[in-house]
Amino acid sequence: MSEPLVLTLSCADRPGITARVTSFLFERGGNILEAQQFGDRSSDAFFMRVEFDPGEGTREEIREDFASLAGEYAMDWKLALRDRPRRVLIMVSKFDHCLADLLYRWRIGEMPMEPVAIVSNHPREAIEHTPLGDIPFHHLPITRDTKESQEAQVRELADRYDAELVVLARYMQILSDEQAAHFSGRCINIHHSFLPGFKGAKPYHQAHQRGVKMIGASAHYVTADLDEGPIIHQAAEPISHADTPDELVRKGREIESRVLAEAVRLHLEERVLLNGQRTVVFRS
Repeated sequence: MSEPLVLTLSCADRPGITARVTSFLFERGGNILEAQQFGDRSSDAFFMRVEFDPGEGTREEIREDFASLAGEYAMDWKLALRDRPRRVLIMVSKFDHCLADLLYRWRIGEMPMEPVAIVSNHPREAIEHTPLGDIPFHHLPITRDTKESQEAQVRELADRYDAELVVLARYMQILSDEQAAHFSGRCINIHHSFLPGFKGAKPYHQAHQRGVKMIGASAHYVTADLDEGPIIHQAAEPISHADTPDELVRKGREIESRVLAEAVRLHLEERVLLNGQRTVVFRS
């Protein structure tokens, strides 16, 4: 039996795109398993994601045949194996709750990834509570003077391990513009989000002092604009005056882990398409 495929595409919106795509698959013996589409009236752009069983056709044959249709509509498109685990490099500093959550979900078969390496700017002992098993760990310390060479080492490791996605699982370093550009569209960060937003040290303590009534987290693609990349997933939780700073930190750890895991899953399953600085997310 053929392995299911995922087709994602975007192009200028015009009548008949859905019909052409689904007819293309039907004519080649494909069986659609899931299909979602969205026409953005504000940008006149069309987005589509289709999971399908290719029948007797191979991915190479379907890709070659679809190229003509894609060219007719000037599509930006991708055809991928649905169930192939994507290779992921995870970066972390001292706070390992997001890392531990991702690895747990991977080990129970919930996260469709292959963690190829863990990179940290702190020694292994800093995250001693998280079992890494056989996953290679790389300690790459960083200072203002060594930032350029350290980032070059990260790029070399990503190339060596053929990483398809880089996840900043509470990696407490700001990537340079060069690094952000190098990993454009394949680097996800988790960021605490408050109303108003708090930057700098101890954001949860700042939130407590300001009497914030809602905390949350945002997972987004990394860009040169600090914490302003296209958002993939967000969540929020109400809090009260009775919550101490330590309780906010505890609740923050939980929501950060949950939001990052969902964003990573959506990306790995080819459910996120970029629409300028916005994202189109086809949820399951």
